[in-house]
Amino acid sequence: MAIIPQKQLFSWKEIENLADLQRFSLLIKHFPDENLMQELESHRRNGRDDYPVRAVWNSILAGIVYQHSGIESLRRELMRNAQLRQLCGFDLFKGIKAVPSSDAYTNFLKLLLKHSDFVDGIFYALVEKLGEVLPGFGKTLAIDSKAIKSRSRKESKCGDLRGESDADKGVKTYKGKRKDGTLWETVKSWFGFKLHLIVDADHELPIDYKLTRASASDITEGKAMVKDLALNRPEVLENAEFLLGDKGFDDTAFITTLWDEHHIKPVIDIRDQWKVDGVRLVHGQTNVSHDYQGTVYCHCPVEWKKRQMAFGGFEEDRNTLKYRCPAKHYGLKCKGRDKCHISDNIRISIDSNPRIFTPVARSSYKWKEIYKKRSSVERVNSRMDESFGFEKHFIRGGAKMKLRCGLALIVMLGMAYGRVKEKQPDKIRSLVQPAA
Repeated sequence: MAIIPQKQLFSWKEIENLADLQRFSLLIKHFPDENLMQELESHRRNGRDDYPVRAVWNSILAGIVYQHSGIESLRRELMRNAQLRQLCGFDLFKGIKAVPSSDAYTNFLKLLLKHSDFVDGIFYALVEKLGEVLPGFGKTLAIDSKAIKSRSRKESKCGDLRGESDADKGVKTYKGKRKDGTLWETVKSWFGFKLHLIVDADHELPIDYKLTRASASDITEGKAMVKDLALNRPEVLENAEFLLGDKGFDDTAFITTLWDEHHIKPVIDIRDQWKVDGVRLVHGQTNVSHDYQGTVYCHCPVEWKKRQMAFGGFEEDRNTLKYRCPAKHYGLKCKGRDKCHISDNIRISIDSNPRIFTPVARSSYKWKEIYKKRSSVERVNSRMDESFGFEKHFIRGGAKMKLRCGLALIVMLGMAYGRVKEKQPDKIRSLVQPAA
């Protein structure tokens, strides 16, 4: 943590906005940034120390916490707010002269950009620390991507510094079917970037992130993120039990990899790829069928009446889903029961069709309850816009955007960790609630 002891001119405890300062203090008090501070200080060495590294760094974090849109807005706040200058670590005896100039902030951010891997290190350290203090942290994961529009509306051309060379155009298409059977389609396009996130679905906090151009495929980047976690942070996958995703992650290879290689149960919505509506026979069965969503039915051999079979659970040792005869399980009358070859139950191997038959049966109540948590990643995306300023930003360039995303996410994690350490676990998702 980059807290600098300062001489006290007088006490600020009776000032009305102390709660806001305590909120920022809660962040830096438990922030694991010592490695970054030492690296930046070693880079300065014997140079001028008009604006201490730790104080400037703390002020940048303050700018994120207090939702300043840019450096000039932050500088004005520092000039106005002596309490904040003190908390950041600036020399109070210098007054407003202690506030770094615009050029000083520009140079500091350039230096920080060269050491952005240390920001990633802070992110990983905070994820690990939260895993130690939050029960069940990392057990249920959710994956999604977020569109981030570029400040520029066009690609950079030769000699044109107003354009954006690292971004491109992204398109997302949403399709569905209305209750009356008609189809609908919505197309969203933007020029900029895409932030890919894996979050803890119970606590709504990020676990991993990656920034790409807007055109990058969700499923391609999702596979790459899981592979990277397996290589560099295997404990994340070892701790996970479920991974939730929308239809953009409905991919046989991805689903198979999650379960077969990492033992993570995929709870991923499915796309209707059947050209003809209806049901198909289950492999190896003569009167048992299923639809594209994995709902299993038996058909009476006399009346050919279709009934949904009762789900009997997942048998992990056999890698099969068990389904029970509805007549026997529910006490229904079936004229063909004596002629039906299903005496009690059947088993369906998930290997027969990994997309449709998953360890958590798609037709089960458990699948629906777990999938509801997928909206957690959408709420994290929303906070990135509303609380961290990505809806209206002034950032140009992929490296700068990645750094800004990293800073926002470590503040999100740092605030959560600070609140847990200060016995405020009910406020871990809030950036703006005061530290009581």
